[in-house]
Amino acid sequence: MRLSRRTTAGAAVAGAAAFALVASGCATEASEPSADEPIELTITTFGTFGYEDLYEEYMDLNPNVTIVANNIDTGGNARTDTFTKLAAGSGLSDIVALEEGWLGSIMEVSGEFVDLRDYGIEDRAGDWVDWKYQQATDPDGRVIGYGTDIGPEGICFNGPLFEAAGLPSDREGVAELLDGGWDTFFEVGQQYVDATGKAWYDHSGFVWNAMVNQLPEGYYTSDGELNVDGNAELKARFDQLAAATEGGQSAAQGAWDWNGGQSFVDGTFATFVCPGWMLGVVQGNTEAGGGDASTGWDFADVFPGGAANWGGAFLAVPETSDKKEAAAALASWLTEPEQQITQFEAAGTFPSTLEAQAELAANPTPNAFFNDAPVGSILAGRAEGVVAQFKGPDDSLIQENVFGPPLQALDRGELDGEGAWAEALALLDELVG
Repeated sequence: MRLSRRTTAGAAVAGAAAFALVASGCATEASEPSADEPIELTITTFGTFGYEDLYEEYMDLNPNVTIVANNIDTGGNARTDTFTKLAAGSGLSDIVALEEGWLGSIMEVSGEFVDLRDYGIEDRAGDWVDWKYQQATDPDGRVIGYGTDIGPEGICFNGPLFEAAGLPSDREGVAELLDGGWDTFFEVGQQYVDATGKAWYDHSGFVWNAMVNQLPEGYYTSDGELNVDGNAELKARFDQLAAATEGGQSAAQGAWDWNGGQSFVDGTFATFVCPGWMLGVVQGNTEAGGGDASTGWDFADVFPGGAANWGGAFLAVPETSDKKEAAAALASWLTEPEQQITQFEAAGTFPSTLEAQAELAANPTPNAFFNDAPVGSILAGRAEGVVAQFKGPDDSLIQENVFGPPLQALDRGELDGEGAWAEALALLDELVG
């Protein structure tokens, strides 16, 4: 059996006008292969999904199936790839991973994806936390995605760096230290900066994303109205973050660029906001930078202000696939509870199925890289009370292209907080309207 991984480069971000050009019903209908006929299924994911061993297992169970896997480096680039191919009307894999942050845009063209009710997903509706299943349901009641992970958040921290700063460095002590709101997180961060002269977090963008996701309503209201300009709660959180960054707490790293992972190893920053799927990012970058478990990263059962969700994904089958039934079968299998546990063990992606969550909570397994932290049971606790925020059609665009550049300028000291907010509003007007 062969398993290939082809990397697809993203093109320019497709805007709303491009989405409107997508032609419905343009897929060429083809006969599904018989059960024993050789079949090649293509799948595109992004980031760290932890599916490699599962692909091999599925091909062992189904000797007639060959999986051709393509993984794109980031969710943002995957969004570009997906919408560029949707606008072209061709090129999408048989299975496409969709990220929660751009699901609002996907729902505007949901007819380009198979209604999975035709392939039995309703029989599995009770497998997932209810809001996860609902997220993948379009306004017409069509269900277009099998839920993969969700993103309950904790705090990754570097124990030796905490100890050197005179702060508690054990997991329970750190959880107690940071148990409070964002004001507590930033107050401790300033203590750390004052004691060490080093940064507290990697860059403002990821912290901002976590802060926004925690609000009942973020960049959009729950009924789909834009919710940035004039949003006092959002502005108050921005001011909190800006003050901390101006105080030296940001390491001014690039989004998804930590000097080849070296910044996780050399003490550039001491904390990292960690939804479950980020655990794989931390470990992978630490190892890429020459570190290992002895570098000292750990995972604390705490998050500023309480429960929060960042991210999560879905597996969808485009209408352009000529192997819809086989693709749906693979996507369904990959998202069953047993496979979600395997995925979690490989990449830290926390399951969206209730059975898998219960298993991880009941049988905590120490994670050797994170100082033997029982990350599964910690995340199960962090998931309690989480409800994903409504994401509007330009949610990820606002996060990355409206707030991203001003926050980077803030990190570099080129703008103060008020200037960064004003620049974000200007970009909002330019890019979203």
